[in-house]
Amino acid sequence: MQIGIIDRANGEREVSARARHLIGGALVPAAGGASFAVINPATGKELGRAALGTAADVDLAVQTAAAAQSGWAQRSSRERGRLVAEAGRRVLAEQEPLARLLAQETGKAIRTECRPEIATAADILAFYGGLGSELKGETLPYHPRMLSLTTREPLGVVGAILPWNVPLVLMMLKIAPALVAGNTVVVKSAEEAPFATLEAGRLMAEILPPGTLNIVSGYGPECGQPLVEHPRVAKITFTGSQPVGETIYAAAARKIIPVSLELGGKSPMIVLPDADLPRAVAGAVAGMRFTRQGQSCTAASRIYVHQSLYEPFLSALAAAVQSLRIGDPLDEATDVGTVVSPEQKRRIDDYVAIGRATPGARAIACGSTPAEDGLDPTLFAVPMIFAGLPEESPLMRDEIFGPVVCVTPWTDYETVIAAANDSDFGLAATVWTNDLAKALDATSRLDAGYVQVNQNLTIQPNLSYGGFGKSGLGKEASLEAMLEHFTRKKTIVFAMA
Repeated sequence: MQIGIIDRANGEREVSARARHLIGGALVPAAGGASFAVINPATGKELGRAALGTAADVDLAVQTAAAAQSGWAQRSSRERGRLVAEAGRRVLAEQEPLARLLAQETGKAIRTECRPEIATAADILAFYGGLGSELKGETLPYHPRMLSLTTREPLGVVGAILPWNVPLVLMMLKIAPALVAGNTVVVKSAEEAPFATLEAGRLMAEILPPGTLNIVSGYGPECGQPLVEHPRVAKITFTGSQPVGETIYAAAARKIIPVSLELGGKSPMIVLPDADLPRAVAGAVAGMRFTRQGQSCTAASRIYVHQSLYEPFLSALAAAVQSLRIGDPLDEATDVGTVVSPEQKRRIDDYVAIGRATPGARAIACGSTPAEDGLDPTLFAVPMIFAGLPEESPLMRDEIFGPVVCVTPWTDYETVIAAANDSDFGLAATVWTNDLAKALDATSRLDAGYVQVNQNLTIQPNLSYGGFGKSGLGKEASLEAMLEHFTRKKTIVFAMA
């Protein structure tokens, strides 16, 4: 038995109860032998048990990564890139079992979310695998009798802490540039969704040298915090909530090490009066990530529609969301699965209750929870559209991380730009218009790191991704991310006489 999945005689796969970390290319139990339950949110039943990591497990993983780092860094960058790309092909070859595992632990629909996530994760590895030759320095015209140049060097051991919403894509965005740059990595998986992460890591470990990639599982205080604070960890990259990001930033500051933080958003979508209405409605459905139950940092959860299009937009959006099928994540007919945990469902329900209680607000429920045998309806969340909420409403200000969208009319262009920018977050924004001048003006004035016109794409390899304000620090998904966040620059000067 290799990891937390087993093959049955009928070809199906399910999670085994044997809990393991991936350390040094081997699957090892937690140092204390403890484990914790991972629940399938669609059924409410235990999916399996993950290794309960503590500081001892983290120390073993970090020390193993540190021992492997020198040999990994001494390989040529193109060779490192070749191995990372090959690891991506290995992951893609197991797309179906990985997607099934991901659907079972996250509640996301296998067709609309999980298979695409595996494909994107593999694509990220392929993208960074081809960038090995770009790890180069510069020559500097300092003095005619001196040879002055810069080189790029790896940082050492990188600690990567993952969220549960798109764990494989976000893992690859962190580990691929780190590995190609010559670092070794210790990943702390999300406690709600550790199994697909571990299985993907095991597949990659078949290609990569032992100790290059290590994965531990556990809870934040007992497992994540020791990783951040470990003296041999030279860099932390984290995606998650703003409060946890602030804690990590403070801990990294005490060590004086670099961090990359992606901490969420409250992304505005502005629909101008000349916009293509059907296209904008489709963009809102995609942009709100309804098929991911709204569990996305870039979810377009504040939609500002010009008054002339407001009622037609609202009706068309409700009809489009209503047509999405909520059901078993493993059913090929399902568009929308479950939210990930009872805690997240309670948070969503609390915001919905606030919206319903707001005077003058309209609440449009789109769909119903499934009543299929074998499913627990508890964590299925009905998508909600709210109209008529004031700008100061918590639903307009807070990142809900659920299928709840606020649609607001506007008439004055300057006012709507100001409203879109009135947020502590600044991750993403979109503008919908056929007026090039307005598009250029809006994109230059919107206070967000990832701004799109007439589309609402998720993260794409080779497009720099990262936010402003409390949405975090640093960039991902680009050459810039590898060079600026996973290497250090050294200046070297030779006296020629």
